Amino acid sequence: MNIVIYGTGGVGGYFGARLSQAGNKVTFIARGKHLEAIQKNGLQLKSHKGDYLVKPANVSSTITDIKNIDLILVCVKTWQLSEVAEKIKPVLTENTMVISLLNGVENQDVLCSIIGKKHILAGLCLVVSKVEDYGLINHLSYEPTIVFGELNNEKTVRALWLEKVFCEANITNKLAQNIQIEIWMKFLYITTVSAIGALTRATIGEMTASEEIKIIMYKTAEEIVKIAKAKGIDLPDDCIEKQFQIINNQPFSTTSSLQRDMMNGKPSELDAQNGTIVKFGMELGIPTPTNSFIYNCLLPQEKRARGMKN
Repeated sequence: MNIVIYGTGGVGGYFGARLSQAGNKVTFIARGKHLEAIQKNGLQLKSHKGDYLVKPANVSSTITDIKNIDLILVCVKTWQLSEVAEKIKPVLTENTMVISLLNGVENQDVLCSIIGKKHILAGLCLVVSKVEDYGLINHLSYEPTIVFGELNNEKTVRALWLEKVFCEANITNKLAQNIQIEIWMKFLYITTVSAIGALTRATIGEMTASEEIKIIMYKTAEEIVKIAKAKGIDLPDDCIEKQFQIINNQPFSTTSSLQRDMMNGKPSELDAQNGTIVKFGMELGIPTPTNSFIYNCLLPQEKRARGMKN
C-alpha cells in the first residue's frame, strides 16, 4: 500500500514506522531539523512493543510530487488541518483515502468541506508518544490503537481493506460500529484532562491525587456529555466513569500534547477541545461554565503563542 503520513510527530511517527515495518511504501511529511535528521539517519522508533529504525526513510517536506497515493493519514495539529487539506487536494486520485487521526470532533467536517466526502473516512487514535529528539519517536504508554470507519458507518470494501492493512502491521485497530460515538468518547477523555493539565501544570497522577481537581475534571466531563447528547451523539450512560477508569490507569507522570505545547509556549489545540465545547454551548443555549473558565484562563497564553493581540 502506498501511504503518506502527513505530520511525523508522536502519532504519525509511531504509526508510520509500524506500517513501514510491515512492508508498506510509506512517505513521511516532516519539516526543519526533524526532516534533516530523518533524511540523514532514518526515523527511529523507541517503544516497549519493540524498537524499529526506518532506514532509509522516504521523507519530504511536501506532498506535491507523490503519485498514486492509496492512503493519507493526517497527523498534524487541528489548527493546521485546513491548510494541510488544501495541500492534499491536488494529489488525490479517484481512490485515495484520507483519515484524520487528530483530536477534536470537527476534523472530518473540515476535510469534507475542502476535499470532498468521497475520500474521507473518520478516525482517531489512542497513543501516548512524542518526538523525543529530531528523528526519534518515543512511545511512552498506552496500547497504540487506530479507530476508524466510514462517515455513514458502512462496512465498505475499502474499510475492510484498511482493517487488513492495520492488522498486518500489528497495529491494534477497530472498524467502528459508530465512528461518531468513538470520536466523542476520545474527545471526552482528552478534553477532560488536557487543558486543566495546562492550567495546573500538573501530571495526570498529580491531578487525580487531588480531590478538588478531580471535581473540576468531572464538571468538565459532564458539560461535554450534555453537549454531545444535544447534538444527537448517543454516548453511553457510563461514559464518564469509563473515561475516568482510563485516566486513573495512566502512568503518574503522563501529560497531554496540548499541555506540553502550552507549557513550551507553542500553539495548541485549545480551540478544538474546550473551545469547541464553549462554542457549541453558545450555539445550543447550554451553559458550560467549567469549560468556559478553563478556556478563557488559557486563552491569553494561546493568543501569545500564535502572535495574536489580546
